[in-house]
Amino acid sequence: MQAIAHRRELKQRLKRNKWLYVMILPGIVYFLIFKYAPMYGLIISFQDFKPYTGIAHSDWVGLEHFKRLFTEPDFWRILSNTLILFAMNLAFFFPVPIILAMMLNEVRLSAFKRTIQTIVYIPHFMSWVIIVSIGYVMLTMDGGIINELLVYFGHEPINFLLNSHWFRPMYIYQVIWREAGWGTIIYLAAIASIDPQLYEAARMDGAGRFRQIWHITLPALRSVIIVLLILKIGDVLELGFEHVYLLLNSMNRDVAEIIDTYVYTAALKQGQFSYSAAIGFFKSVIGLVLVIAANKLAKKMGEEGVY
Repeated sequence: MQAIAHRRELKQRLKRNKWLYVMILPGIVYFLIFKYAPMYGLIISFQDFKPYTGIAHSDWVGLEHFKRLFTEPDFWRILSNTLILFAMNLAFFFPVPIILAMMLNEVRLSAFKRTIQTIVYIPHFMSWVIIVSIGYVMLTMDGGIINELLVYFGHEPINFLLNSHWFRPMYIYQVIWREAGWGTIIYLAAIASIDPQLYEAARMDGAGRFRQIWHITLPALRSVIIVLLILKIGDVLELGFEHVYLLLNSMNRDVAEIIDTYVYTAALKQGQFSYSAAIGFFKSVIGLVLVIAANKLAKKMGEEGVY
């Protein structure tokens, strides 16, 4: 009887919320087709895959590609480059949307606030090709505005684009420019949900704006920050191929080559499909382990976590 009642309740719930399920159906189909179905292809990580023989008839080699991955002379340099860029992302980019959202929240003139929001959102809708091209025009030694200003103030011009020491600052600057404004949306939504009476009570107790931010705004954002941080940690080896590849050249390759560009070179340029699949598998496992570990740590600290 209990099972029958449960099924009846489930049918009623489905009927009551049918349009909500219809709305999420395209998203479910997308993930099934483009995220879960391709996982079948991970089997080539353990094969000597040949496109003309297919997955079913390729020779099984076990963990050979993974052994090669960890003994490859360039692998540890590439992994180090990836981790350094991720650490810089976490240290310099991750806090920027939080700070920007709190600054925008303090703007009282709504027209000015909307204008600033629009300006900081616009770069997100530009492709990395456009962002890197604008950076090239600004930083080039042949008429670039940055070098023109350096010369004007009596300094020697700097070859930002071919100098390996400037690759990482240039990369982080472009990430902040493109994504910081878009990242404020979630934080502004979280700030909007804070009860205004908390600020009124704080003002009556004599708290200034900085005290209100420290004791009300930041604690309210803490759960959102932790969830986004956990998701960010899961992308530790996923920095984005397009951006780095567009900045990559023969002069900065020692610091600019990351796992994504290495996979591209191995798979599409050299035809080593099984080896590149093994690298992708390795990335996914590391990301999964880090997300689980970060989520457990968040739970122990009393936060909700991702799941």
